[in-house]
Amino acid sequence: MKYLTKSDGFTLIEILVALIIISVSLLALAGLMVTTTKNNSFGNHMTEATTFGQDKLEELRVTQWDYILKGGDNIIGCTGINYTRNWDVGTNENLKTITIKINWNDKINHSISLLSVISQ
Repeated sequence: MKYLTKSDGFTLIEILVALIIISVSLLALAGLMVTTTKNNSFGNHMTEATTFGQDKLEELRVTQWDYILKGGDNIIGCTGINYTRNWDVGTNENLKTITIKINWNDKINHSISLLSVISQ
Protein backbone atom coordinates (compact mmCIF):
# COMPACT_ATOMS: atom_id res chain seq x y z
CA MET A 1 0.00 0.00 0.00
CA LYS A 2 1.17 3.37 -0.87
CA TYR A 3 0.35 6.38 1.24
CA LEU A 4 -0.38 9.61 -0.49
CA THR A 5 2.12 12.26 0.52
CA LYS A 6 0.23 15.02 -1.20
CA SER A 7 -3.31 15.81 -0.11
CA ASP A 8 -5.84 17.83 -2.05
CA GLY A 9 -8.07 20.46 -0.41
CA PHE A 10 -7.86 22.63 2.70
CA THR A 11 -7.07 21.64 6.24
CA LEU A 12 -9.43 22.35 9.11
CA ILE A 13 -7.11 25.03 10.51
CA GLU A 14 -7.01 26.90 7.19
CA ILE A 15 -10.79 26.93 7.04
CA LEU A 16 -11.07 28.21 10.63
CA VAL A 17 -8.57 31.02 9.96
CA ALA A 18 -10.53 32.04 6.84
CA LEU A 19 -13.79 32.05 8.82
CA ILE A 20 -12.25 34.27 11.53
CA ILE A 21 -11.01 36.76 8.94
CA ILE A 22 -14.43 36.89 7.27
CA SER A 23 -16.18 37.30 10.66
CA VAL A 24 -14.00 40.25 11.65
CA SER A 25 -14.61 41.90 8.27
CA LEU A 26 -18.39 41.47 8.54
CA LEU A 27 -18.42 42.91 12.09
CA ALA A 28 -16.56 45.99 10.85
CA LEU A 29 -19.11 46.43 8.06
CA ALA A 30 -22.00 46.09 10.52
CA GLY A 31 -20.57 48.94 12.62
CA LEU A 32 -20.17 51.04 9.50
CA MET A 33 -23.83 50.45 8.57
CA VAL A 34 -24.99 51.74 11.98
CA THR A 35 -22.94 54.92 11.58
CA THR A 36 -24.18 55.44 8.01
CA THR A 37 -27.81 55.02 9.07
CA LYS A 38 -27.44 57.60 11.88
CA ASN A 39 -25.78 60.10 9.53
CA ASN A 40 -28.50 59.64 6.90
CA SER A 41 -31.18 60.18 9.53
CA PHE A 42 -29.50 63.38 10.75
CA GLY A 43 -29.22 64.64 7.17
CA ASN A 44 -32.92 64.01 6.64
CA HIS A 45 -33.82 65.97 9.80
CA MET A 46 -31.48 68.82 8.82
CA THR A 47 -33.05 69.05 5.36
CA GLU A 48 -36.54 69.03 6.84
CA ALA A 49 -35.67 71.77 9.37
CA THR A 50 -34.08 73.92 6.66
CA THR A 51 -37.15 73.53 4.48
CA PHE A 52 -39.41 74.65 7.35
CA GLY A 53 -37.19 77.70 7.87
CA GLN A 54 -37.24 78.59 4.18
CA ASP A 55 -41.02 78.19 4.07
CA LYS A 56 -41.46 80.67 6.91
CA LEU A 57 -38.98 83.08 5.34
CA GLU A 58 -40.91 83.03 2.05
CA GLU A 59 -44.16 83.56 3.93
CA LEU A 60 -42.69 86.61 5.70
CA ARG A 61 -41.37 88.02 2.41
CA VAL A 62 -44.88 88.22 0.94
CA THR A 63 -46.39 89.64 4.14
CA GLN A 64 -47.16 93.37 4.25
CA TRP A 65 -44.36 95.42 5.80
CA ASP A 66 -46.26 96.43 8.96
CA TYR A 67 -47.36 92.85 9.70
CA ILE A 68 -43.90 91.28 9.70
CA LEU A 69 -43.63 90.52 13.42
CA LYS A 70 -41.70 88.06 15.57
CA GLY A 71 -43.32 84.78 16.58
CA GLY A 72 -43.02 81.04 16.82
CA ASP A 73 -44.76 77.74 16.16
CA ASN A 74 -44.33 73.97 16.31
CA ILE A 75 -44.29 71.66 13.30
CA ILE A 76 -44.29 67.86 13.19
CA GLY A 77 -42.21 66.58 10.29
CA CYS A 78 -42.91 63.57 8.12
CA THR A 79 -40.49 61.52 10.24
CA GLY A 80 -42.44 62.29 13.42
CA ILE A 81 -39.85 64.73 14.79
CA ASN A 82 -41.26 67.82 16.51
CA TYR A 83 -39.61 71.02 15.26
CA THR A 84 -39.85 74.32 17.15
CA ARG A 85 -39.57 77.31 14.85
CA ASN A 86 -39.01 80.84 16.22
CA TRP A 87 -38.41 83.99 14.23
CA ASP A 88 -37.21 87.37 15.39
CA VAL A 89 -37.57 90.60 13.41
CA GLY A 90 -35.29 93.60 13.78
CA THR A 91 -36.09 96.90 12.05
CA ASN A 92 -33.50 99.38 10.81
CA GLU A 93 -34.92 102.25 8.69
CA ASN A 94 -36.10 100.58 5.45
CA LEU A 95 -34.72 97.12 6.28
CA LYS A 96 -36.04 94.28 8.40
CA THR A 97 -33.62 91.62 9.57
CA ILE A 98 -35.29 88.24 10.07
CA THR A 99 -33.62 85.47 12.06
CA ILE A 100 -35.35 82.10 12.00
CA LYS A 101 -34.22 79.43 14.47
CA ILE A 102 -35.41 75.83 14.21
CA ASN A 103 -34.85 73.40 17.11
CA TRP A 104 -35.45 69.65 17.23
CA ASN A 105 -34.48 66.66 19.33
CA ASP A 106 -33.64 63.22 17.95
CA LYS A 107 -31.99 61.97 21.17
CA ILE A 108 -29.68 65.01 20.88
CA ASN A 109 -30.73 68.67 20.78
CA HIS A 110 -30.07 70.29 17.41
CA SER A 111 -30.75 73.75 16.00
CA ILE A 112 -30.13 75.76 12.86
CA SER A 113 -30.55 79.45 12.16
CA LEU A 114 -31.40 81.28 8.95
CA LEU A 115 -30.81 85.00 8.52
CA SER A 116 -32.31 87.24 5.84
CA VAL A 117 -32.90 90.92 5.18
CA ILE A 118 -36.07 92.32 3.62
CA SER A 119 -36.27 95.83 2.24
CA GLN A 120 -39.37 97.98 2.14
